[in-house]
Amino acid sequence: MTSFSADTRAEAVVDAPRDRIWSALTDPGLVAELTPFVRSIREDGPHWCWELSGLKVLAVGVAPAFTERMTYDEPERIEFRHDPPPGRTERSSVEGWYSLTEHPAGTRLGTALEITLDLPLPRVSGPAVRAAMTRVIDQMGDRFSRNLLAHLDARQVA
Repeated sequence: MTSFSADTRAEAVVDAPRDRIWSALTDPGLVAELTPFVRSIREDGPHWCWELSGLKVLAVGVAPAFTERMTYDEPERIEFRHDPPPGRTERSSVEGWYSLTEHPAGTRLGTALEITLDLPLPRVSGPAVRAAMTRVIDQMGDRFSRNLLAHLDARQVA
């Protein structure tokens, strides 16, 4: 197995109150519903256990499952770090954060995340794998954003 990573960052001003966005982003069932390719998210104490549906990366099918330790600094920051249970190896992980700051037009919402997958591909395929992973991340992010805005009955203003 070879580890491959891809990351993304985004920021936008949303015309919704920060507490409503916070509430949505801290609800694992709702996040699962809003995020494409996510089969389920189960909360287990400070952890969220994610199960994704099948994805294709260079013709290799994967169904990632990973455990994230959630840390909350209400109402400004949500962080997530890969933290699998003792004795369990997970071949995928996500690490990152959300930031929520007041803005005259609503809330400035920022996010950053890095996804890592262990795949049965040679290291030399790295550029192609990262490009494929970036396309999937971008698609997931675009659809999550649209779904979150629809859930909030809000729009992006800047």
